[in-house]
Amino acid sequence: MRAIAKQLGLSRVTVTRAVQAAGPPQYRRDPSPSVFDEFEDDVRRLLKATPSMPASVVAERVGWTGSSSWFRKKVAQLKPEFAPKDPADRITYRAGDQAQCDLWFPPVDIPLGDGRVGSPPVLVIVASFSRLISGVMLPSRTTPDLLAGMWSLLSGQLEAVPHRLIWDNEAGIGRRNKLAEGVPAFCGALATKIVQLKPFDPESKGIVERANQFLETSFLPGRTFTSVADFNEQLAQWLPTANSRTVRSLRARPIDRVAEDRAGMLAVPPPPPVGFTTRIRLPRDYYVRVFGNDYSVDPSAIGRMVDVHANLTQVTVRINGQVIAVHERAMGSAVTITDPEHVSAAKSLRVRFQTPTPEKAAESLERDLADYDAAFGVSFEQGEEVA
Repeated sequence: MRAIAKQLGLSRVTVTRAVQAAGPPQYRRDPSPSVFDEFEDDVRRLLKATPSMPASVVAERVGWTGSSSWFRKKVAQLKPEFAPKDPADRITYRAGDQAQCDLWFPPVDIPLGDGRVGSPPVLVIVASFSRLISGVMLPSRTTPDLLAGMWSLLSGQLEAVPHRLIWDNEAGIGRRNKLAEGVPAFCGALATKIVQLKPFDPESKGIVERANQFLETSFLPGRTFTSVADFNEQLAQWLPTANSRTVRSLRARPIDRVAEDRAGMLAVPPPPPVGFTTRIRLPRDYYVRVFGNDYSVDPSAIGRMVDVHANLTQVTVRINGQVIAVHERAMGSAVTITDPEHVSAAKSLRVRFQTPTPEKAAESLERDLADYDAAFGVSFEQGEEVA
């Protein structure tokens, strides 16, 4: 003690107390009476009866006349004691059982074309057992795009189909225990099941929530994007690096566990019908509207029924199975996409329609008598007399 005190320049008593103390010294102050103490019993009684009662209503009921912010602070300290208990269990994930799905909206402006920028949703799917992350930016959060995005990730990146796909209450998937149109058929084609969680239950899909945060803090910083396609290309190049990292809770890398995960999943089936599909009669202006954008079609099909299909990147128009228009899908809205060949064809048809057709000469009502002879098989030689 004496050597320590001499080296530090402290008294031996101070060093002795420091060595014998359970922790570092700190200032302690005995609690003093508060004006809130006389209201605490009434506040507890109200919160016990109605745990969700706002602090402003509690203050009115108990007759509080002091600082409102101080009262709210004290009530906030008491409320957890009376809140309904909703425990969250630790979940154990089986290989191939489930994958968690969510939409991530990156806080960055991405050019959408036609001078517009936006932040389209990114569909993120994480295999719960292996923690393998897959993702793709979608044009919209509508049901056709969500189904097309899920198929793209399951068939192209995960390369297998989990037995269950965990979703929150995304409107494009379904609401109030009712799946959106087209979703049951998609699940049937893949032999999987979509499970929608109850509201305010983020812990049940915490894996994908953490993956979203990981994307925002590790993928986005320092990057710029020229288009949605550029975003998807950069994300696809980065994901192998992300899936090669060691996950602390697993003490393993996703790429080392994904083989076991895939072994418990279902095989990828033949491509199901996904994307936007409709059948309309092509109007006079020879444009079809898909998700708020107009695309030109060969005007020779005006007045006929055409089949319109849109996937994540392309819009195709067919008539009786024959392709008559193909466009790259626009990512914005209120955009008109025109093929110059369609404009030229429309101009030719318009000129033909506006050019008057010359009238045919009226046929004479006189008939040559030789026509009757030929019809009845009668032939007369020159100079022959008819009896």
